[in-house]
Amino acid sequence: MKKVLITGIDSFSGSHLSSYLEMSGYEVYGTSLFESGDKKYRCDITKKEDILNALASCKPDYLIHLSGISFAAHGNSEDFYRVNTIGTLNILDALVELNLNPTKILLASSATLYGNQGLEVLDETLCPKPTNHYGASKYAMESLAANYFARLNIIITRPFNYTGINQQEHFLIPKIIKHFKQKKQTIELGNIDVSREFNDVGYVCEIYKRLIESSLTSEVLNIASNRGIKLLDVIDMMNELSGYKIEVKINPDFVREGEIKTLTGSSEKLFKAIGEVKQKEFKQTLREMLDA
Repeated sequence: MKKVLITGIDSFSGSHLSSYLEMSGYEVYGTSLFESGDKKYRCDITKKEDILNALASCKPDYLIHLSGISFAAHGNSEDFYRVNTIGTLNILDALVELNLNPTKILLASSATLYGNQGLEVLDETLCPKPTNHYGASKYAMESLAANYFARLNIIITRPFNYTGINQQEHFLIPKIIKHFKQKKQTIELGNIDVSREFNDVGYVCEIYKRLIESSLTSEVLNIASNRGIKLLDVIDMMNELSGYKIEVKINPDFVREGEIKTLTGSSEKLFKAIGEVKQKEFKQTLREMLDA
C-alpha cells in the first residue's frame, strides 16, 4: 500500500481526506498539533525537529500539506506567516535534509491570494493581490516554495471555498446551518452582497486524490468549479430546507474591510490535467449538513 502523510490530519479537510484516501486503498498517516497515536505524529510545523522526526519515521510516498491557519479573521497577524509561510518551508527543508522526495507533494495555498481582481472568473495566470494577512501568507509561501520545484515533486493548490459536515462553526456555512438547527429567528451576517464558490469537501478530496496520482509537477492549480453561489441564495435554500424563514441582519462588526465581492475560479487548467470532476448540487450538501 502506498503511504500518504497528511499534515493537519485532524482538521476539517484532513479528516475527510484521510477517510477518502483510506477507502481508496492508501495507507494514511498524519500529523497533529495536539496528539499522537496510531499512524499519527504530534507535530508543530513551526518546529523543524518535529517535522524531521515525523518524516524520518513515516517516509511517505505522498505528502499532502494541509496544516496551517485557514480562518482569515484569526486575531494575530504574525501567526499567519509563522505557520503558513515558515511552517511550509520547514517541511520542504526537512525533506531536502533527509534526502526524501515523495512521488508527489501537494501544498495547500488559497484562492484568497487573488484578492479583488475585478473579474468574474479567476484563473492561474492572474497576478495575486492579497487583501489580508491570510492571503499574503499563502502568496509568500507559494513564492518561496517555487524555489524547491527543481528538487521536489511539488504541486501547489489554490482551493476556493468548500464546506461539509464537521466544518468549524466560525466559518460561514456552518454558522448558517447552526442557526437553522437551533431554530433561530434572526442571523447576523456581514457583507451579504457577495458570491462565492461553496464546493463540497468530497469534490476537493477527489481532486487531491487525482492530483497525487497524476504526472504533474511544478504546477499551480485552482481547486475550483466556476460555480458561484450568492450568499442570499444560500439563505433562500436554507429557508426552503428548514421550512421557515430566518431574518438576516447586517452586523457592522462582521463586515470585513477589503472583502472580495466575487470569488469564483476557473477549473479549466485543473480539468485539463486530471479530467472533469463532478460534484453534488449545493442544496444536497446543505441538506446533509442540516441533518448531521
